[in-house]
Amino acid sequence: MLIILLLCCFQQNIIAQDTLSVIEPGKRIFKADPMRATMLAVAFPGFGQIYNRKYWKVPFVYAGFGGVIVAVSYNSTNYNRFMKAYQDFTDDVPETDSYLEIIKNVDPSTYDPVLHPGTYDPSAASWYKDRMLRQVDYFKKYRDLSYIGFAAWYLFTVLDANIDASLFNYDVSDRLDLEIEPVKVPLLSHAVLGLNVSLTLTF
Repeated sequence: MLIILLLCCFQQNIIAQDTLSVIEPGKRIFKADPMRATMLAVAFPGFGQIYNRKYWKVPFVYAGFGGVIVAVSYNSTNYNRFMKAYQDFTDDVPETDSYLEIIKNVDPSTYDPVLHPGTYDPSAASWYKDRMLRQVDYFKKYRDLSYIGFAAWYLFTVLDANIDASLFNYDVSDRLDLEIEPVKVPLLSHAVLGLNVSLTLTF
């Protein structure tokens, strides 16, 4: 990534004339290069927006990444927690009892077949095992979706930088003339009357 960024910076210095367009003698305006904006956004999130001089978008770029990272961390932590608890609950080793931190305010003698084989209720043990397994599936699902969200947000920031650069110098002024005039259109051996629409940019 760092190499790509350095190449883009050197390229900007070498062919700066491609991004600066002369409009008056001694006066220049910035002209964004979509390829360069895309490469910068790919190399480092937010750099494409900075290159396009859309500085106000940078906080949103990192806020999006921050939110997705929090979601990944939360779901991953809980997935590992419930997976460990489920594994401990279903094995035959008394020392592995991490599930006690999850099943609180309940007497283990009512549901634990390993620690209390003589007093536990099989239906209660089955219920808690099923609940832990559901939590494992739940957090695994949203952990995976969080990773997909991270990739999607990354691609969105790259696409945003590319589109911004492509439309950076798009003329949105009112210096446009629209003319509609009749025109003859040849059709086989006959000529028919049609309309010609022309859009002209005036300076």
